[in-house]
Formats: sequence, C-alpha cells, structure tokens
Amino acid sequence: MARYLAQIVVMGAQVVGRAFARALRQEYAASQAAAQARGRSGQQSAATTSITGMTVQEAQQILNISTLTPEEIQKNYDELFKANDKSVGGSFYLQSKVVRAKERLEEELSLQEEDQQKKRQRQQNSET
Repeated sequence: MARYLAQIVVMGAQVVGRAFARALRQEYAASQAAAQARGRSGQQSAATTSITGMTVQEAQQILNISTLTPEEIQKNYDELFKANDKSVGGSFYLQSKVVRAKERLEEELSLQEEDQQKKRQRQQNSET
C-alpha cells in the first residue's frame, strides 16, 4: 500500500513539474516577444516598471483607464483619491495605490512624448 502511495506521489510531482516547466517556458517566450515588440521604448518602460513596482496595465486597472490621456488620468485620480480618503472611511493603502498608479501613468506619458520627439527629429534629419 505504501509503495502505491509513493508511486502516486512521485507521478503527481512529475506531472506538476512538467506543467510548471512548460508554463515557465511559455511565459519566458511571451516576455521575450513582448520586449522585442516594444523595442527601445519598452526598455525604458521596463526600467520604470522596476523602479515604481507597477506595470502600465496595473496602473490602468487601478485608475480604470482605457486610453492614456492626461485629462482622463487626472479625472479618475481625483475621484478615487477622494473616495479613499481616510476621513470618509477610505483606505490609506488604496489611496497610496491610486497615487502610485497616477505617477506610473504620467511617467509612461512622458516616455511616449520623448519617443515621439525623437521620431520627429529623425524625420527632420532624414529630410535635410
């Protein structure tokens, strides 16, 4: 009986190990493909993500934003910041997440603006 139980445990561990290894390979491949697709701006964005500890997608989810516009960011930030104010029974933790999400999205907007300026400069240089 103990032998069969040990075999079941070993086989289960092998199945889980293979599934984990496959998932890890898929995640690594997807990560590499996304990094190549983003190119240089993706490297800057990844650096900002590592500094702030929040991805652009996570920040968009927190502020409930689908498109990156300064007006929409500010509007949703103001609403969520007030709603999570401690004086009205809100959560300081959630309020700080809202602040970090706004900071991350503003940083992403500035990175996008820099990239656009560089592209314009390259176009102007190639035209002359």
